[in-house]
Amino acid sequence: MLRQVLLAASASDQIRGLLTGTSAARAVVRRYVPGETAADAVRAARELRAAGLLVTLDYLGEDTTDPLRAASVATEYMALLDSLSAEGLTEGGEVEVSVKPTALGLLLGDSGDAVPVPGPLGEKIATEHIEQIVAKAASVGTTVTIDAEDHRTTDASLRIAGKLREEHPWVGSVVQAALRRTEADVRTLAAPGTRVRLCKGAYNEPVSEAYTDEHDIDKSFARCLRTLMEGPGYPMIATHDPRLIRITAALGLYRDRGSFEYQMLYGIRADEQARLAASGARVRVYVPYGQDWYGYLVRRLAERPASLGLLLRSLGPGQRRSSR
Repeated sequence: MLRQVLLAASASDQIRGLLTGTSAARAVVRRYVPGETAADAVRAARELRAAGLLVTLDYLGEDTTDPLRAASVATEYMALLDSLSAEGLTEGGEVEVSVKPTALGLLLGDSGDAVPVPGPLGEKIATEHIEQIVAKAASVGTTVTIDAEDHRTTDASLRIAGKLREEHPWVGSVVQAALRRTEADVRTLAAPGTRVRLCKGAYNEPVSEAYTDEHDIDKSFARCLRTLMEGPGYPMIATHDPRLIRITAALGLYRDRGSFEYQMLYGIRADEQARLAASGARVRVYVPYGQDWYGYLVRRLAERPASLGLLLRSLGPGQRRSSR
């Protein structure tokens, strides 16, 4: 129940206004977001690589309502890739980027305003921007993964990734075990060499589209995990769940160690990230950066309610008054 409440809060403008104006929220978010600038992201990537970890960087933001903003997000990513290349971090895809199609215009309509579901124009705009980012990534020797968002965007996001894989087979897709459709999607995506990130899902979805019980989500994840790990693609298993990590390790005994990877979020279970990397596994850390951190933070709190207690305790009477 708490998870559903928090996921609903991630879309609330009123709660966003309350939290983003407080120093307490910023103190909590620093655990999960290393900074607001590309320089912060590059610094975090450099430190993680020195620790033997792979990295994917995400410039925070989604549901863009302005065509100029969508273009500026693409420009940010291309500048970020140049900076990473200058630091020698992109070789062999060691540090890559993750992109959200709605940040790059997927929900833009004919009028330039945001629309409830992706249409042809928004998909065209997002595809063009992501194509620019993919071309830049290719030029500096790294890869791009197209993030999953809520269920409205799934078909368009998978179509964009499929189109781009025609020229760049390493373009990755993300699927969410919480969605009821994902088992079928995984069977299609489990193709030779295809990079697929499997995560549980962090959006507030209707029951008609998604499992809401944690046990059902875990069972879906385990079924999708087996399909990917027994297939010919390149699975990217994004979980902090010890049981699912153990299942992945067991299935991984029948694969080359370099043919799959674990993925975890920046600031969560760093000890486990280090342990897996020390064992010889490929471990990639998902590192977000930017000013638009509210939705990301609340979805992380939904996954780790203990962090919510830390935030609420820090929002004492004096802090609440100062945020009004």
